Amino acid sequence: MKLYKICNKISLLLHVLASAAGYFVMEAICRHSFIEAWNYMTQRPLVFAYNAAFIFTSSLIVYLFHRRVFWRVLVTLFWLILAIINGVLLLNRVTPFTGPDLHLITDAMKIANKYLPVAGVVAVCILFGILVILLLMLLIKGPKYQKKIKYRYNIPLILLAVALFAGSTQLALEKRVLSNYFGNIAFAYEDYGYPYCLATTIFNTGISCPRDYSEKEIKRIEKTEKNLPETQEEKRPNILFLQLESFFDPTLVNYLNISEDPIPTFRKLMKEYSSGYYKVPSVGAGTANTEFESITGMSMHYFGPGEYPYKSILRETTCESAPYVLKNLGYTTHAVHNNEANFYGRRSIFPNLGFDTFTSEEYMARENEKNPNGWVKDEVLTDEILKCLDSTEGPDYVYTISVQGHGAYPDEQILEDPEITVSGAPTEEENNKWEYYVNEIHEMDNFVKELTDKLADYPEDVVLVMYGDHLPTMGLTVEDLKNKYLFQTEYVMWDNFGLKKKKENLAAYQMAAEVMDRVGIHEGTVFRYHQARRNTRNYQVDLETLQYDLLYGKRYSYGESGESPYLRTRMRMGIYDVTLDSIQCISEADHTYYIKGTEFTPSSEIKLNGEWYDTVYINPTTLMITGTELNDFDRLAVIQRSNSSTRKPLSKSYDRSCYALYSNNKWKLTESTGTNEN
Repeated sequence: MKLYKICNKISLLLHVLASAAGYFVMEAICRHSFIEAWNYMTQRPLVFAYNAAFIFTSSLIVYLFHRRVFWRVLVTLFWLILAIINGVLLLNRVTPFTGPDLHLITDAMKIANKYLPVAGVVAVCILFGILVILLLMLLIKGPKYQKKIKYRYNIPLILLAVALFAGSTQLALEKRVLSNYFGNIAFAYEDYGYPYCLATTIFNTGISCPRDYSEKEIKRIEKTEKNLPETQEEKRPNILFLQLESFFDPTLVNYLNISEDPIPTFRKLMKEYSSGYYKVPSVGAGTANTEFESITGMSMHYFGPGEYPYKSILRETTCESAPYVLKNLGYTTHAVHNNEANFYGRRSIFPNLGFDTFTSEEYMARENEKNPNGWVKDEVLTDEILKCLDSTEGPDYVYTISVQGHGAYPDEQILEDPEITVSGAPTEEENNKWEYYVNEIHEMDNFVKELTDKLADYPEDVVLVMYGDHLPTMGLTVEDLKNKYLFQTEYVMWDNFGLKKKKENLAAYQMAAEVMDRVGIHEGTVFRYHQARRNTRNYQVDLETLQYDLLYGKRYSYGESGESPYLRTRMRMGIYDVTLDSIQCISEADHTYYIKGTEFTPSSEIKLNGEWYDTVYINPTTLMITGTELNDFDRLAVIQRSNSSTRKPLSKSYDRSCYALYSNNKWKLTESTGTNEN
């Protein structure tokens, strides 16, 4: 008890030390290394002190209770659990735990029993139960502050501490110790600390209401577009966007020595067609935000730091976009991505952007053609893009997101005989990363050649915009680059019908408007704005006001009703339905059957009488099952299952009953088209 009394006398000092120590442990968990946490503390002491002050301020609540030990433990557990969540997530993805991820916690709890072994679920429940019991015991039996709590002093002092912390936050932002713009959220967490970044992504989201926002102001902005020509009624070209993962010119890196040009096709196309630098909103990660800008024409600069609209506002509402605008002109709109459908939540978000179809890797017959890092190769995309164009008689808008160039890049030499060799990086590990990366983008360049060669002979007019979504995750600095800018890649606007060549640097949010302008389309609130106002006075200020109106405001742009004309689409997964056509008995002894149909992929799986059945993919028209005799009235369906950890169904064929026909095949289903369930 004597020690307890001493601790009470110096509690504030101990509180400071405990906050600093606790914060150090948090960063060690998040960075998966005590050494990295130490380097962060010693190299960025002001940032470390700020975040420790954050922990300290948040835990001052203990001075309002007699059971101070209990509340200290509770607050400590709160921060510790957040650190553990972030640490675990960073073992499986590049993006850290952010505010928009909070709503996923309840979903994770709902499905935990499906993906954890029974023993794991039991162990977690037992551990949680023990923790609750210990906390209750601490609350009831733990040490208790014996003196009377002086609320008239404690509350004002706590409020003063909060005010001082708020003031220090503003000062830190002004002195650039902290930043309120995150070009790369993963790097931001490393630079500015987990507590600050997490709080920022929770509380600083969306677009703030502009000071002069009003219907009058929106009408004024719209009047500046009055000189735009009318949209042409002539035959319209197919419009294709190809977003190349982490694609950029590595010869721009000062210290690299590369044995040969890794991107000869892209470089040649840049000389022959419209091209320039492509300003992107992120560095090293953040594919979805470059994608958002390119599809919607909206700038990420006005959103909260580190925000992903795919994880926030687009979960709640539709958003004016190139797909919606072009659909009104007779276009069919497609999204293609050689990664799993739920990556960045695209399956649920794309209907709010106006896409009619979405072909993810689960709908690609060649989804098992992967690079050493496990990403599907980009060359599989050529056939999928052409399939989109061939599926309709009218014009198509196809937005393709590649994935082959994705990190993390191996720091060991895993390419036995690389086509291109690289040297000059500061360490052997970095050199290995660059050599792997350079050879991957060389393959991506070959894919660009194959695609443009086939589109050159396509019987319809096509304009194809190709660009990198951001620089690779290599820790590049401004000093490392010849062009001295981290937030840009390069683009080419290729076509097969003779568009005039232009050399121009563009931002991602300007590109769709530029393409539409080049082909005589002047539609859409944001796209018309870019066409009329780019490079004019107050361009950025008015763009912020316009974006706020469309996403968060009263939508004056859409007339008196304020109702958006853009409704969520009934998006089809895949271009064509998966069908079940027949069943062929291969072996009666072990009950082996060929399931015949169309549009099968390695992600296709049989459901037999409502239960999952082990399925072997043979080819796009054949699946194989074995081990169970099929009876006349057994019911079969083919399901396209997600390749994400959830393994959720994406779409299914019709359920069909098996019955004996005694024709050439013992088993046969009557022909029928399938259905695609969204």
